[in-house]
Amino acid sequence: MSAKVAIQKFSFPFSCAARLSQQDELTQKGCVQVKVLELSDLQANRILSKVGSVAVKGALVHNENQAKESPNSPPAGDTAPAQVLVCAKASKSAVFSRHSVFEKFTVESEDQRPAAKRQLSSESAARTITVVKKSAVRTEVEEYRHLKTKAHPGQRATPCTVTGGKRRRRKDLFTNSEVFNRVNSHVIRAGVELKEKCVYDVKTIVRSITQGARNELERLRAIWVWLCHNIEYDVSGYLGRSEKLSSPEEVIAAGRGVCCGYSSLCSEMCREVGIECLEVPGHSKGIGYLQGQSLENVKSDHLWNSVLLDGQWFLLDACWGAGRVDMEHESFVKRFDDFYFLTDPEEFIESHFPDEQRWQLLDTPIPLEEFGRRVFKTSAFFTTGLRLIQPHHSHIVTDDGEANVSIGFPRPTTFTYEITQHQDFLHSGVSEQKESSNSSYGLLTVSHRSMKLKLLPPATGVYDVKVFARPEIATTHLVWVCSFTVECPVPRAMEEIPENPFLSWGLQSVAGSLGVAGSSQDSKAAEVEEGVFVLTLKSSRPLMLLCELVHPALEAAVAKRCVATQIQPDVLTCHVMCPLRGFYRLSVFVRDYEKTEVKFQNAANFLLHCKGKVVSREELYPPNLGSACGPGSRTIEAGLSKFSHTTALVSTQQGKCNITFHNQRDLELHTVLSREENQTAAIPLSRHVFCTFTDSKVTVSASLPDAGVYRLALYAKITPGGDFSPMCDFVVRNSCVQPGPPFPCVYSAWRKGCVLFEPRVGLLEPATWVRFRVRVPGAQRVSMMGETRTDLKMNKSRVWEGEVFSGNGLQPLKLAATSGESTDMAVLMIFDIKQVEGEQ
Repeated sequence: MSAKVAIQKFSFPFSCAARLSQQDELTQKGCVQVKVLELSDLQANRILSKVGSVAVKGALVHNENQAKESPNSPPAGDTAPAQVLVCAKASKSAVFSRHSVFEKFTVESEDQRPAAKRQLSSESAARTITVVKKSAVRTEVEEYRHLKTKAHPGQRATPCTVTGGKRRRRKDLFTNSEVFNRVNSHVIRAGVELKEKCVYDVKTIVRSITQGARNELERLRAIWVWLCHNIEYDVSGYLGRSEKLSSPEEVIAAGRGVCCGYSSLCSEMCREVGIECLEVPGHSKGIGYLQGQSLENVKSDHLWNSVLLDGQWFLLDACWGAGRVDMEHESFVKRFDDFYFLTDPEEFIESHFPDEQRWQLLDTPIPLEEFGRRVFKTSAFFTTGLRLIQPHHSHIVTDDGEANVSIGFPRPTTFTYEITQHQDFLHSGVSEQKESSNSSYGLLTVSHRSMKLKLLPPATGVYDVKVFARPEIATTHLVWVCSFTVECPVPRAMEEIPENPFLSWGLQSVAGSLGVAGSSQDSKAAEVEEGVFVLTLKSSRPLMLLCELVHPALEAAVAKRCVATQIQPDVLTCHVMCPLRGFYRLSVFVRDYEKTEVKFQNAANFLLHCKGKVVSREELYPPNLGSACGPGSRTIEAGLSKFSHTTALVSTQQGKCNITFHNQRDLELHTVLSREENQTAAIPLSRHVFCTFTDSKVTVSASLPDAGVYRLALYAKITPGGDFSPMCDFVVRNSCVQPGPPFPCVYSAWRKGCVLFEPRVGLLEPATWVRFRVRVPGAQRVSMMGETRTDLKMNKSRVWEGEVFSGNGLQPLKLAATSGESTDMAVLMIFDIKQVEGEQ
């Protein structure tokens, strides 16, 4: 059924409107003889009884042009129906002139003369004209003037007819949709029963679904819910592949219809319960809407409804409330959308533009051109409470290859976006839900109360941009909230931006709830100086940290060697090295420190830009680096404290370093030194690290064989008899090219309290005298055994010392000791002797 036919059939606006056939003849001075039907309302009859002497003769009909010019002309479709006015005769000879009757009626209308609580049935309203002489009922008017005011049915049903002066909003009618739970449940159950019984009669359906409704609003709600749950959009009819159903009975029986099917059926059902409901034709931004197309001189393509509730007009669209059309699969997707029930005009105008300006219901109506230029906003935009900051129009032209979008929100919200090649139709079948972003052509950042999206189209052209959102606390998919088109005359010359599957840049909206309280870097791209970047995050509680670094041309294995993280109770630090120029994505994942069963969640994503000096691959962090570098939460928990080096990175120019700390719990410790090996070393790296334990103090000494980057790992046995657990890793960077000598090979008898004063090297020159000084608590005898045996003597400081000949290198020197009553010598450590040149 076309919009024009639908308008002609169902949109007559007033409950008292007389339907004039072609056979009606104009009588003397423009009056039409019409039959007066009996009024059902007792109060109205009471009024009429007092003026029984008044002979009801007819109604005055103005011509069409005068009706249009009159401020009391009714809203309608393509042509406004004739304005019917009430006229009366006190006697057969008394005939009002057209002008005098119009004046009297206008005065009564402007005074908002009450209708004596007249509640006409829908059928009688369509056929009855009440003819009353104003002077005869003036005293009766005073009796019921205190009754609730309602828009006079004979008056033009103008949108400005509002009880109380100030326009009420949807929230003034009901706080939220949950107040209709009882009505909704009844309607859905009744709808199923009626469908099973093949009931297609409008009166029967309305009577069934409105049973138990306590007021006009609940009756309207019942009709709305029934329409949305029982009528599907006729996609086949819309596409012209089948006949469009027009009559209410046909629409009900088939369970499908196009927009006029919804609107006409809504009007018919409202008429059955005495609710004044009109069909409103106009433009919409639904299926078939062409983005950027001017709507001037374009015939409108949609119908919706306006209802009069307590003297004020409200808007609703059951067609849009029932679901959406998936044009990609040419199917209808049921999705009850409560937003289009009594939608506020300021929000309804974003997607619906009536042919007649007054049905915008706005204090300041907008022109059709402005409607076409406005950003398209879905119902989710408003139900999420979003606010568009910029741009104000849907078509954006880039400036220096960049376009910006900004949206405000009242509560924490998660966003993402999608940028694709432009398509003519706004609803082109692209999914209205999304979980992540796969676009690398923009930078989306979310702050405390706003989202900013910087769009960087890759090439000249026009693009479609969809923004998706959901409340932070929601677990559902992100839904489409608004759309733009971006025209890029000249793209910005720039490196490729890595994809960000974690929705936005900067701290995520959930970061605070995850325990991340702040960041040293904001959501803007960070310029990396000298190829090195440090990120610091403040935490509100102890957290575990993992970081991921991504570059379009960087292998994953190499990227792992670009990141070192330090985890402290209130600070998380991430050290980054950039071996390539261009953009990097640094993603941060956290979980509560003690909740090992909980998965890591994305807390932040930062865009790094390295355009200057880069780090060579030889300078990258060593492989197999642990997630906990440097002292932090783990070492504190183990009772290791007072570290001489509080950061994860240690640098030396002498080829050696000492790291000291306190072992308060007297844990058994173990250290490992490693690096990326390019060739097999003559002496293992384990000989280049040496531990000394005195009281609670521990000294870890490193003597590095070459320049480069090393991993110095510290392990501890937390429970006796258990395995060694990682405590922390240090990254030791050595810039000295002179090779450092190894330490002696240590055995288990070298225990707590043993101290090697000299020599501090494990490789001795041959045929030389070497001075030894060592402390061995509880030792009865300390000797150096090689080609010969040399006993050391204990001095006053309880240090064993003596001069020892190294020999010719045929045998290593062993430091051994006896303790207690045992005469057995236990080897504490071994010193190697350099081989004489030419010898094996």
